[in-house]
Amino acid sequence: MLKLTLPDGKIIEMPLKSTGMQVAEKIGKRLAQDALGIKLDGEVRDLMRSIEKDGAIRILTFKDQEGKNVLRHSTAHVFAHAIKRLHPRAKPTIGPAVEEGFYYDFDDLKVTPEDFPKIEEEMGKIIKANYPFERCDWKLADVKKHEGDNQYKVEMASEYVKQGLPLTAYKDGEFIDLCEGPHVPSTGYIKAFKLLKIAGAYWRADVKNKQLTRIYGISFQSEKELKEHLALQAEMEKRDHRKIGKEQDLFVFSDLVGSGLPLWTPKGTLIRNLLDDFVWELRKQQGYEKVTIPHLTKKELYVTSGHWAKYADDLFKIKTREGHEFAMKPMNCPHHTQIFAHINRSYRELPQRYADTTMVYRDEQSGELTGLSRVLCITQDDAHVFCRESQVMEEAFKVWDIITAFYSAFGFELKIRLSRHDPAKFEKYIGTKDMWKKAEDQLRAMLWERKTEFDDGLGEAAFYGPKLDFMAQDSLGRKWQVATIQIDRNMPERFNLYCINEQNKEERIVMLHAAIMGSIERFVSVLIEHLAGKWPVWLNPEQVRVLTVSDKFADGARKLVDRFQSQGIRAELDDSQETINKKVRNAQLAQVNYILVFGEKELKGDLQVRTRDNKVFGSTAEKFILDLKKEIAQRR
Repeated sequence: MLKLTLPDGKIIEMPLKSTGMQVAEKIGKRLAQDALGIKLDGEVRDLMRSIEKDGAIRILTFKDQEGKNVLRHSTAHVFAHAIKRLHPRAKPTIGPAVEEGFYYDFDDLKVTPEDFPKIEEEMGKIIKANYPFERCDWKLADVKKHEGDNQYKVEMASEYVKQGLPLTAYKDGEFIDLCEGPHVPSTGYIKAFKLLKIAGAYWRADVKNKQLTRIYGISFQSEKELKEHLALQAEMEKRDHRKIGKEQDLFVFSDLVGSGLPLWTPKGTLIRNLLDDFVWELRKQQGYEKVTIPHLTKKELYVTSGHWAKYADDLFKIKTREGHEFAMKPMNCPHHTQIFAHINRSYRELPQRYADTTMVYRDEQSGELTGLSRVLCITQDDAHVFCRESQVMEEAFKVWDIITAFYSAFGFELKIRLSRHDPAKFEKYIGTKDMWKKAEDQLRAMLWERKTEFDDGLGEAAFYGPKLDFMAQDSLGRKWQVATIQIDRNMPERFNLYCINEQNKEERIVMLHAAIMGSIERFVSVLIEHLAGKWPVWLNPEQVRVLTVSDKFADGARKLVDRFQSQGIRAELDDSQETINKKVRNAQLAQVNYILVFGEKELKGDLQVRTRDNKVFGSTAEKFILDLKKEIAQRR
C-alpha cells in the first residue's frame, strides 16, 4: 500500500499505482470534481498518472496557482492542436502557462487577431470531443519521427537528452506534441477560454535568433470567471499608465534617445519631485541626511562589493582613454559605504543615515522594457543606515514607520513578505550561514513584535542579505512589490566598515538598505493605474482651472488665477472660444480637481466650484483658497 501524507498531516493508504484522481475521490467527491492535478513531494503531476511511491500529496484545484497552471498549459496544448488543424505547416515551439494565462510561440504562422474567432471555434470542437490527454515516454528517435520537420522541438529534445532528462509527449486526438506537461485528464476539462493578443518573440529570447509569432490566451473554469477577468482587463487598459501618461502629458519616449529611457515633461517632473519631497520629509523627521554620488565608478568598487561577479552582464560598461574600466552605477550602496568609511567614526556618531535620490542604470533586453514599469534608468529613493548591532531593530522600525506613512497616503493596503535565502542554494549568496541566520531572525523578531502576518519568500533575498518586502495591493486587487528593508552584514565585512567603540577598539557595524518607492518610475506607473490618473489635489499638476463665460470676463478670470498662483496653488486659465460645457468636459477629462466657471457673479466674488466628479458647491475666493491650502497640506 501507498502511504500518502495530506497537507493537514493526515496519512491515507492507497493501493500501489493509484492515480491522483483516485486519491481525490477517496478524500471527497467535491474535491475530485474540482481536481486538476496533484503535487507529490513538490512535483506537479497529472491527475491520471500512477503514483509509484509514498510521499506528501496535495490535490490541486483552480484555487492553487499550480492548478491554474495545469489548466492553462492544457489550454495552450489545445490551442496548438487547433493551429495545426488550420495551419498544418505551422511549427509549435513552446507553450507554457504564465501568470496571466498562457502563450504559444510558432514559426511559419501568419495570423491576425481577426483569425481568433475561427481558431477559438476549432478549439471548441477539440474540447467538445473530450479527448483524453495521454502521456507518452519518448526517445530522441520518437521526436525525430513525429516532429522531424520542427527543428525547434528536435533542438529542445536533444538538449534534454544531453542533460540526462526524460522526454515526454502528450497526445489528444490526432495531435501529439513534445511536452513536459502536466495536463488535465481530458480536453473537456477546459470550460472557458479566449485568445487575447499577438506579439513577436525571439526563439530562446535571443535577438540573434528568428522572431516567432507569440499568441497569448487565458482560460478559466467558468464563463463567469472569464467575463469578470475580461472586464478587469478592460479596466486595466483604461488605466494603463502609458495611455494616461500620454493623455496627461507626463512623460515621453524618443526613438533618438532610446527605448527604456523616459523623458519627463514639466507636469511629470512635478509629480516625481512632490513624491520625492514627501519621502524626504518623512526621512528628515527620522534624522536622515542627504548625500550625493557620481553616476559612474571604477570596476573595482563593484568587485569588492560582490556585484561585479553577480551582475557584470547587466552593467553598462565604459572604457576610458587610459584603459580603465568604469561602469554606470546599477546600485548606490557601495558608493555610500565610501562616504561612511572616509573618516574614522566614533560609536557616538552612529547611526549614520544617508538618503540619496539618484538614477542607476541596468542593461535590460529591449523586449523586456515596458513603459515606466521596466526601464534602463531607474531613479531610486535610496537610503542606507550604518549602525551598531544594538541599533539595528530601532532603525529598521523607523524605516517601517516611514513606509507605512507614505503608502497610507495613497490608500494602499500593505502586506509583508520575509524574503530569505534558500539554504539549498547557498552558493548564490555571499557571507556566512551565521550572518544570514542572525539577520533573518532579526527580521522575524520585528514581524512578531508588531504582530504582523507575513508570507515566506524562500529564495527571494538579495545576494548580500535578507529583507522585508512590502507588497502593495492596488484598487484593482493587483499586488506590487514596493518598499524594502534589508539587513546587511556582508557589505560592512567586505568594505571593512567599523566604528571605534567605548573600549577604543574597532567594532564591525551593520548596514541597513531602505527604499520607500524603490524605483520612482515603476512607482509612478503603479500609482497612475491605482488612481486611474485621478491625482489627489496635493499631487496634481493642475489643481484648479478657471473657465471664462465670454471674453469680457477674461481680465477678472486672469486676476483670480494670479491670486491662486500667488498662494502656491497650481491654477490655469481657459479663455478659449469653446462653449462652457465643452470647457468643463475638457477640465474633467484632464482630471483637474476643481473647476471654476467665471462670469458675472464671480466678478462680484461669489464662486461656484465644480469638482471633476461633477459635485458643485458655493464659496468665496478667500474661503476656497484657505480650504484648498488645508487640503493640500494634509495630502488629501
